[in-house]
Amino acid sequence: MRTVDGDARTASADLILRGGVVHSLGAGDEGASAIALRDGRVARVGDDRAVTELAGPSTEVVDLAGRAVLPGVNDAHLHATWLGALWPDTLFGGNADLGPGPQRPLLDDARRRRAILRAGDLLASLGITSYTEPGLGPGEDRGPTGAFGTSVVRQYRALAAEGLLRARVTVLGLYGELDGPSDLEHFLDGLVADDGTTSDPRWLRFAGVKIFADGIPPMKSAYTHHCYADGVRPALLVAGADDAEREENLARMILAAHRLGRQVGVHATGDRSIDVMLDAVERARQEHDVDLGHYVIHGDLVTGPQLRRMAALGVGLDTQPEIAVRTHSLVDAALGRGTAAAAWPLRAALDAGVPLCLTSDAPVLSPDWRRQIAAADEWMGPAADPRERMERLLRCYTVEPARQDHASSWKGTLAPGMAADLCVLAADPLSVAPAELPDVEVDLTVVDGRIVHDRGTPSVVSVAARAVETAGIAEAP
Repeated sequence: MRTVDGDARTASADLILRGGVVHSLGAGDEGASAIALRDGRVARVGDDRAVTELAGPSTEVVDLAGRAVLPGVNDAHLHATWLGALWPDTLFGGNADLGPGPQRPLLDDARRRRAILRAGDLLASLGITSYTEPGLGPGEDRGPTGAFGTSVVRQYRALAAEGLLRARVTVLGLYGELDGPSDLEHFLDGLVADDGTTSDPRWLRFAGVKIFADGIPPMKSAYTHHCYADGVRPALLVAGADDAEREENLARMILAAHRLGRQVGVHATGDRSIDVMLDAVERARQEHDVDLGHYVIHGDLVTGPQLRRMAALGVGLDTQPEIAVRTHSLVDAALGRGTAAAAWPLRAALDAGVPLCLTSDAPVLSPDWRRQIAAADEWMGPAADPRERMERLLRCYTVEPARQDHASSWKGTLAPGMAADLCVLAADPLSVAPAELPDVEVDLTVVDGRIVHDRGTPSVVSVAARAVETAGIAEAP
């Protein structure tokens, strides 16, 4: 049993969950069956008897009846505003091929606000308590979706100030176009002009910047050392007169952000774009040796040697296993038979010690993290120890994203003193096969000690519903 130190350790809890299994994903809580929460933090983890000592007259007690408690899920790459506009549609839909998606542009602030709130309700129902909006800013102020510009940033600030966010949000700034070009001049101007301050960074944090280095292999736009089957030779999306200038401009963007203490997430699917990114991070670390948690987004064609460099440099990887499962035949068609078998090397990334986050990239895919874990297990092949693999994959949705958020000291595990962010699953995920995980219901979600989703209690009114009611916003986005 572990408890919070100090005089408050015997004070009554606000919420106790008992009679199940608690996977803190930290150290020292093996065999725990109960957890107590107080003032937005974990107060105690242990057996039922020890934890219920903190029950008082006003404590809410939930009988888990054998269900499992996990740290709140953190999707480190999820376009929530766009998701709120499109759901239940996704860009992949039910097909293997990535499509253009439905056109439901967010034309005003009221619609943007509602989309964020609608996504918050959906994510709460999935046990997601933190997420990263990977790219919001002036580069998309004239974008066709209305879901990525500075107006969205203003809505996030307003919702955070009003206490209406249902999950903790990290934002990366975007100074070029989504999935499109950027140039060094506008990037540097954006870095200087950006005001990343916020009243409560535990709820809304501006971490750094996103850069689009290239596209994706099936579209033959990944910047790669491979030769495309039809001879296509793509270039980096960063502006420049030739490959050498474009590569140097990408490096200068990363160096500039590093000098300002900004985290950088680089959309890089090709091995050549990843090389450029890693060379730049190495230069940055030589100039100013601080680990800012820079990371590769997607990394479809990352190689074994690159993974070892990433581990040495502290560079993380955010990837979507379901894309590997769905598009491997398209990658082979673009780059030659057998290419996909070496792509998305999840097992090698884990073995190399690369900080690995599994993500959904919703609404490209569904935000359902259970599907990503099932897809990761399928892609990796049979496991010698299925229980051990499941725990490692769960950490890729909890512990590792907290590290990426520079928040592992206060969220991502359920140790005493940590944020009271958790979800309750209808069955113990360590006792089911990964392929069965998508069928295990999320019964309860708690953020900051407050229940934001209860599958068994329809009377729990959503924040989005209340906000829509109050603002008189129409149901359609």
